[in-house]
Amino acid sequence: MESNLTIEEIYNILENEIAQLEVLPGEILSENSLCRRFHISRTPIRSVLQRLQQNGFVQIVPYKGTIVTPIHFKLASQWIFQRLAVECMVLRDFIAICTPVDIAQMHHIQRLLQKIAERLYREPEHFDMNEFLLMDLSMHKIWFQATDKLYLWENLTRPQADYSRFIRLDIIKGRNVPDVMKEHQELIEIIEAKDLSAIEPLLKRHLYGGVRRMGSELFSDEYQRYFTAD
Repeated sequence: MESNLTIEEIYNILENEIAQLEVLPGEILSENSLCRRFHISRTPIRSVLQRLQQNGFVQIVPYKGTIVTPIHFKLASQWIFQRLAVECMVLRDFIAICTPVDIAQMHHIQRLLQKIAERLYREPEHFDMNEFLLMDLSMHKIWFQATDKLYLWENLTRPQADYSRFIRLDIIKGRNVPDVMKEHQELIEIIEAKDLSAIEPLLKRHLYGGVRRMGSELFSDEYQRYFTAD
């Protein structure tokens, strides 16, 4: 039976599975298994794997196979730096033009985030870290949408081999949930107060939160399988 999926769709499925830590660093993507799974021949599967390698998600090793890459912490840190620099400027522009509707939308997202966060404590087995992350990002997206900078936002948040996995690793076990909730509330407050001086310190604390929370544990036995020492 031939696959109903295009090569692009297969690529997106595998990219998302790696970015969302459903497939972990060090795991091998078998060509045979992928061919059976997607009902497709080796040639398009190899094309997909080569593209994943070009984007840093896997490494194709002769005689071993296609191995999911570890997270490069230095590259994840640079991605955070980029987000901080861009979002500080965008948030300044947003504060200058935001409307009561924009503020109401942020409060609405904060309430939805709270409902997801409560699930972590009431029914941890039903807590969805990707749902929480997407709702978190949707608040930031409001600033880019209102300032007509969605192209920048799409580039900042596209799946990326190191940063996408790093921020999800921070969510595992819900370790970042209380901080995110508190910092989002503070963001709403400084926007309402139009406090430009508070933007950079708060965004820096918010975006570098994963580094702060995991700290020296990044290269501990618990996380060794996720990261490369390079």
